[in-house]
Amino acid sequence: MSYSTADSLPRVTLDDVRGAQKMLTGVARMTAMEGSRYLSQLVGAPVHFKCENLQRTGSFKLRGAYVRIAGLLPEERAAGVVAASAGNHAQGVALASSLLGVRSTVFMPTGAPLPKVAATRDYGAEVRLHGQVVDETLAAAQEYAAETGAVFIHPFDHPDIIAGQGTVGLEILEQCPEVRTIVVGIGGGGLAAGIAVAVKALRPDVRIIGVQAAGAAAYPPSLAAGRPVSIDNPATMADGIKVGRPGDVPFRIVRELVDEVRTVSESHLSSALLLCLERAKLVVEPAGASPVAALLSEPGTFEGPVVALLSGGNVDPLLMQRILRHGMAASGRYLAVTLRLTDRPGALATLLGVLSVADANVLDVSHVRTDPRLGLTEVEVELHLETKGPEHCAEVGRALREAGYTVID
Repeated sequence: MSYSTADSLPRVTLDDVRGAQKMLTGVARMTAMEGSRYLSQLVGAPVHFKCENLQRTGSFKLRGAYVRIAGLLPEERAAGVVAASAGNHAQGVALASSLLGVRSTVFMPTGAPLPKVAATRDYGAEVRLHGQVVDETLAAAQEYAAETGAVFIHPFDHPDIIAGQGTVGLEILEQCPEVRTIVVGIGGGGLAAGIAVAVKALRPDVRIIGVQAAGAAAYPPSLAAGRPVSIDNPATMADGIKVGRPGDVPFRIVRELVDEVRTVSESHLSSALLLCLERAKLVVEPAGASPVAALLSEPGTFEGPVVALLSGGNVDPLLMQRILRHGMAASGRYLAVTLRLTDRPGALATLLGVLSVADANVLDVSHVRTDPRLGLTEVEVELHLETKGPEHCAEVGRALREAGYTVID
């Protein structure tokens, strides 16, 4: 890696990314590029998915982890490596270490989803559960590195990591040479920085747009300040991009080469995940669906052809269930209502009959008689309904009111 005369931070070059690509031959797959007819119609230009959710370990993270560990000196390899992650980086480090014959220890939060913990162990790492949040886990991993001499493998703030992730950019240019816009999710910034290095060196006309969850958007204030700044308590369902501070090395690259950073809402994230599942038959985690969320939120602002990078597909099944329900609600296909009715035999059956005529599918019914807010002869019913869209939701509401029911919620 070369160094800037302006500061001591290492620079990442196109040659570095090309070297990483050679190193990854036979290790990382060239993942598929799939067209999206629905998004193409919405955007008014061709839209393609770059499917890193189908990469080995289920995300792009293997690329950077392998390049970083492969570049270690023999004595460093002998000491082993250590990482901290809630999922994707953990699995990337575990598999890369196993392929290179290096001992790996991965610290994960105690609440990490069991499938991710099991997958990390299956890839060959020793897993240690520590801390409730990733910051605590990270501190434990760094303490372990200081005590044992193991090399700490940072998830994004290292030039080798960035070069490895940049190989995605080279593949995009090869698979879609006519691309005009690349949309990529940003957490710490390693993936966006690597892609920007590769793509801007070869095609400076291509526009690169980064996407962050609105509740965990550290890049907009950092770019405004001209330096990485921390945000307090980042909160989003997209744990893969829930990072409170940009990395120093990727930040400089993003500031210089990424054209724009946008934010998306939780509703658009869940709608994007649902769209990927239903329309493209692709399982994508919320962070991986963030570029799709950006396309959904402002479809008319992208010059095509557009490549949306689906960065990962490792999502806990229980979280997926909640997100899909959230996505259905955001798209008007899920309705929760609360109403009160007289507590008499057949009252609930009558209510369900009204819903049946309105063609609403009842998913769940909660029947409460003991709430102190209720009168002696009242019962409160909470209904969770599957509907066909916003217009159908309105029709169901009208049917209930016309039948004499007062909707509370």
